[in-house]
Amino acid sequence: MTHHILRRLCALALLLPAACTQFPALDSRATPEMLAAQYPALVPVDPLSAQLTTGQSDAEQIESTMDARVAGLQARAAQLRGSVLTDAEKQRLSEGLQ
Repeated sequence: MTHHILRRLCALALLLPAACTQFPALDSRATPEMLAAQYPALVPVDPLSAQLTTGQSDAEQIESTMDARVAGLQARAAQLRGSVLTDAEKQRLSEGLQ
């Protein structure tokens, strides 16, 4: 139990100086043009949600394309798992090793 307390005290001792760090003044970096700029216009939500639903059809198309590619790669991998040598070649090699 004392190890847990010691760990927490060490972590606190390491993090405490970071809490006292002075941050640069960010307001001084804003130019007068930035401060005088208008806020962006608010837009209705309906056009944005319509864009989201059209994006889903693209996602479905991408998913079906990827599924077809995965199936093709799995079929190719299954073919590559088979033996490279024919039975006659295997026999010839085993005779040469004896």
